[in-house]
Amino acid sequence: MPEQPFVRLRMFSLRFMEYIFLIAAFNAFFFAMLILQKKKAVYDKILIAWLAYLGLYVGIYALASDALFTGYHLLSAGFISLLLLHGPFLYLYVCALTNDKFKVSVRHLIHFAPFILFNLYLLTASLFPDVSESIRLDHSENVHQTAFIFNFFLIITVLSGPFYYILTIILFKKLDINIFNNFSTSEHVNLDWLRKLVYSFGSLWTILMIVTGIHHVFNLFTWSFCTDGLFLSLSFFIIMIGYFGLKQKEIFVHHTDERVEYFIEPKTKYASVLLRNSEMEEYVSRLQQFMETEKPFLNTSLTLPDLAASLKMPSHHLSRVLNEQLKLNFFDFVNQYRVEEVKTKMNDPNFAHLSILGIAFESGFNTKSAFNRVFKKITGMTPTEFKKQS
Repeated sequence: MPEQPFVRLRMFSLRFMEYIFLIAAFNAFFFAMLILQKKKAVYDKILIAWLAYLGLYVGIYALASDALFTGYHLLSAGFISLLLLHGPFLYLYVCALTNDKFKVSVRHLIHFAPFILFNLYLLTASLFPDVSESIRLDHSENVHQTAFIFNFFLIITVLSGPFYYILTIILFKKLDINIFNNFSTSEHVNLDWLRKLVYSFGSLWTILMIVTGIHHVFNLFTWSFCTDGLFLSLSFFIIMIGYFGLKQKEIFVHHTDERVEYFIEPKTKYASVLLRNSEMEEYVSRLQQFMETEKPFLNTSLTLPDLAASLKMPSHHLSRVLNEQLKLNFFDFVNQYRVEEVKTKMNDPNFAHLSILGIAFESGFNTKSAFNRVFKKITGMTPTEFKKQS
C-alpha cells in the first residue's frame, strides 16, 4: 500500500516527460515549416534539415522508447547512433552563419562518417548471432561480453558532442575577429543567443553523455535516467534553436558591387594585394578627410563594405589601410570617431538638453551597453566620470 503513491508519482512523471518530448517534436516540425516560408539562405536549409532530424528523433523516443530499448537491442543501438548527427549539424549551421561563401560540399560528408560506420558495423553484426547478442545498451540480459567495437563506437558517440562544441567555440572566436574587421557595432551580428545556447547546452550535454557512458560500462544509474535526461535537454534545445533560428538574419549580406565585400581573410592574404606607398598614403588621406567631413560614423549600422563603397575603394584595400597604416580594426577605427563626437557634443551648449545617452545615440551608438563599454575602453573613464571632469 505505501508504494502506491510512489508508483502513481512515477507514472505521472513519465507521462509528463512524454508530453514534453511530443511538444518538442511538434515545435521542431513547426519551426521547420515556418523557416520554409523564408527566403532560404544556406544556413536556413541546414537548420530545416537539423530540425526535421531532431523532431523525428525526439518524437520516436517519446512514442517507442520502452519497446525499443527492451525488445530490439540492435535497433536501439542504431537509434543511439543518431546522436552522432547532432554535433555535425550544429557545426555546419554555425559555419554557414559565419562564412558568407559557405557551401555544403562532398568534403563535409566526413563529419557524418562516424554515424555511417557505426551503422555499417551494426548491419554487419546482425548477420552473426553471437556478435549481435553482445550488442546491448541495457544490462538485463548481459549473457555475452559486450563487443569491443561496439564499446568503441559508444565512446565515439560520447566524445562527439564535446568535440563539436569545441569546434563551434573556435568558429565563434573567428567570428569575433571578422566582426571587428567589418562592423562598427557587434549587436545583432555576434550570435550571442547561439553562444549562450552552445555553452549551456554543451556543458549539460557533455555531463549527461558521460553519465550515460558510466552507466553502460559500470552499470551505475538507470538507463531511463540517462536517456530521459538526454532527451529533456534536447527538447529544450529544439525549442530554443527553432525560435531564435527562425529570427536569425544573414550576417554577411552580399553586395552587388564585386569590389565591395566583407573582408574575412587572414592578414597574411594582404601579401597578394599590391599597393605602393603613395597609394597607401592617398587612401589614408581620403579616408580621414571623408570621416571628418561626411561623418559616416553617425550611421549606427556602418560596415566596411558601406564605407568602401562611399570611398569608391575596394574593401580589401580599405581593410589593409586600417590594419597596416592606422594599426586599427574597423570596429575600433569607427568607434574612435564616435567617442570624439560624444566628447565634443558634451561640451556643446546646443546639446545641453540631451542626456549622455541621448548624445551617444546622436553620435552613432545604438545601445547603452555598447556605448559605455567602448567609451571606457578608449578614454579609460566612464562617460559620467568624463563629463564631471570636463
